[in-house]
Amino acid sequence: MKKSYQRGFTLIELLVVIAIIGILSSIVLASLNSARQKGRDARRLSDIKQLQLALELYYDSNSQYPATLSTTTLVDGGYISTLPTDPTAGSYTYRGLSTSAGGAICSSYHIGTSLETSGHSALDSDADAVATLNICSGSAADFDGEDANECTSGDAGVACYDVLP
Repeated sequence: MKKSYQRGFTLIELLVVIAIIGILSSIVLASLNSARQKGRDARRLSDIKQLQLALELYYDSNSQYPATLSTTTLVDGGYISTLPTDPTAGSYTYRGLSTSAGGAICSSYHIGTSLETSGHSALDSDADAVATLNICSGSAADFDGEDANECTSGDAGVACYDVLP
């Protein structure tokens, strides 16, 4: 008599293993997505700090802030090497502020970015400035910096992080 031993997996065993791998990979991908959001938010906060430093250097040289953020005002002037851009939206929300509406000299500014994660610890120390009518000549209308809003409509974020000088 000849005995035959067949080695291998049954169809049920293979399906169970594939299901377990699928569940584990979906959990990993879900946590990876939130890590990506937090990473983009960290970059946004860092970019805002860099822009603040460049704006202060600009103010030291010109005794006023620029009406708009542009390569000509900050990069060409040597205040920052490159103008940072938001990882998803493109540019950061910036408004030059004056002591009077439509004033020619920007004595202040309001800069912000929409964060993708709600409840971020940085929101505890931001300005939460309401929109003002005292914008510089050439600057767009100011935005509401309350935490519960996006900085500008159409942003993909859930909270506005904003700073003043």
